[in-house]
Amino acid sequence: MAQTEFPAPGVPAGGLAPPVLAGRDLSKTYDTQRALDGVTIEIGQGEAVAIVGPSGSGKSTLLHVLAGILPADAGEVSLAGRRIDQLGEAGRSELRRDEFGFVFQSGMLVAELTAQENAALPMLLSGVSRPSAMATALEWLGRLGLSGKDKRLPGELSGGEAQRVAIARALGHRPSVIFADEPTGALDTRTGRETMAALLDAARESGAAVVVVTHDRELADSLPRTVVMRDGKVQR
Repeated sequence: MAQTEFPAPGVPAGGLAPPVLAGRDLSKTYDTQRALDGVTIEIGQGEAVAIVGPSGSGKSTLLHVLAGILPADAGEVSLAGRRIDQLGEAGRSELRRDEFGFVFQSGMLVAELTAQENAALPMLLSGVSRPSAMATALEWLGRLGLSGKDKRLPGELSGGEAQRVAIARALGHRPSVIFADEPTGALDTRTGRETMAALLDAARESGAAVVVVTHDRELADSLPRTVVMRDGKVQR
């Protein structure tokens, strides 16, 4: 079967993009299980990276630590050269709201809100005026092929359409990094490929880096870079 090629965010000519996100010597333990064991990783500006590994390898924990969802037990995390691992919960919440975008396996849309309102939600929470947030959300929905479906509730959308709303929600506030945790896990193969292509194309347009955690090796192999984890360590 031919491998699907996804469009990937570019890097400046002449070499790798400077790191926008970096984790150094990260460790995290749950009870007696070492989920992260001295992990070091850098994500370049506009870079698309897949993190793969068997269940329990630490890949989702790494995403959560880099995104400020979980604090590491040891190590450093920096965004554009600024330490963010030392922030308190309020600071990490603000960081996730303003600097990061998230796309999860189930979409996690608010059932009572329309597609447009779901896409506008992070901007509204950041203090953007409702007219501006709704206009930006509508623009991203259109770019992602959802013109005319902005007033539909999540239950009125297909799985692929719902994930595109989640992508619009992740991109509307122009984040530095988009974290995608098994973004195609609940979709059929074709819809998953189309959804990932839409995500990476939109990220390239906005300049955001993309970090994808996935079990799908075909998807991972189609991205410019793959990080393999096992037993809490980066293998390559």
